[in-house]
Amino acid sequence: MMQSRPVLHRITSIFTSRLSQNQRLLLSSSALHEASSQSLDAVNITDNCVRKMKELQAEDASSKEKMLRLSVESGGCSGFQYAFTLDDKSKPEDRVFERDGVKLVVDKISFDFVKGATVDYAEELIRAAFQVR
Repeated sequence: MMQSRPVLHRITSIFTSRLSQNQRLLLSSSALHEASSQSLDAVNITDNCVRKMKELQAEDASSKEKMLRLSVESGGCSGFQYAFTLDDKSKPEDRVFERDGVKLVVDKISFDFVKGATVDYAEELIRAAFQVR
C-alpha cells in the first residue's frame, strides 16, 4: 500500500503537466478563438460554406439571390438527417443567418435541433457536400 502512493503521485503530476501543455496549445490556436466567438444561439457558417455558396451563385445568374436552406428531417441512423436546398424565399418564422453576403435559412422547428452548430462545405474523395458539425 505504501508503494502505490508514490506511483499515484507520479502519475498525477505527469497527467497535470500534460493537461497544462494541452491547455497552452489550445489557447494559442486560432481555432479556439474562432470557436469562442461563435454564438450558441445561432447557426455558424464556415469560410468553405461561404466560398461554395458564392461559387454556386456565380455559376448561374438565377442563383444570384439564392439562400442555403437547412432543414432537419426524420430518417438516417440517429432518426434525423439534414437536408440542404437552395431557396429564394424565406418565411416570416424562419431564422436567417448571414456571413459575407451568404444567407443560411433555418425553419423554426429545425432551428431547435441545430442551434449552436456550424454549417460547413467539405470535399472528400468520394463526395462533396454541405454538412452540419
